[in-house]
Amino acid sequence: MSGILYFVPTPIGNLEDMTFRAVKILKEVDYILCEDTRTSGFLLKHYEISKPLKSYHLHNEHQTTQKAIDDLKNGQNLAIITDAGTPGISDPGYLLAKAVSDENLEMQCLPGATAFVPALVVSGLPNNEFLFAGFLPQKKGRQTKLKQLAEEKKTIILYESPHKINTTLEQIKEFFGEYTKVSLSREISKKFEETKRGTVNELIDFSKSKTLKGEIVLIINNVEQKGDDEEKPLSKNKYKNLEK
Repeated sequence: MSGILYFVPTPIGNLEDMTFRAVKILKEVDYILCEDTRTSGFLLKHYEISKPLKSYHLHNEHQTTQKAIDDLKNGQNLAIITDAGTPGISDPGYLLAKAVSDENLEMQCLPGATAFVPALVVSGLPNNEFLFAGFLPQKKGRQTKLKQLAEEKKTIILYESPHKINTTLEQIKEFFGEYTKVSLSREISKKFEETKRGTVNELIDFSKSKTLKGEIVLIINNVEQKGDDEEKPLSKNKYKNLEK
């Protein structure tokens, strides 16, 4: 019989967010694929998990995937974890999941920590329909992607790094409109967790007033609000239709 591949979410900040099942699975598998063995080693030591660790990251996942497939076929059970959150969500894991699916092998993903879910819930913005876009392209294709997202009538979710946040907020203002409501969450589940809500202009002022640290989740309200008594100004991308 072939083995099982487990996608195991790890805490995005607070170590207490590790689930009982996650700890149990990591103690039972034959070995663990890690985005960074040093970072994962700290977590595993905390939970007294002693298993062989193998590096699996964006620079070696093509070579490592085939070895993992061979081991699964030989009956070994494997787990994949990343530095924080759920493998495959803006982290290594997709190629392995695709390969396992193509080979019709068994895999399971445990429920657990993912940064955008708590950020979306506490944003106070519409969450019945949303689009998770992850990180924007660094350079090529960035503006094209923003134009596409601005046309989506859904709440938009982005990940961003501290050194790019000011640029990204300015671009949200440019492509979505200055009256767009945005929620910014950072350091989720950590000691200095913080969420700031307001118009994109207010978020720009907030971001420029202090040095933000930690990975950031942006929630952008790009949903048409109905039933409001107050008439809201239209964002830039909506003026195009009026000019025709």
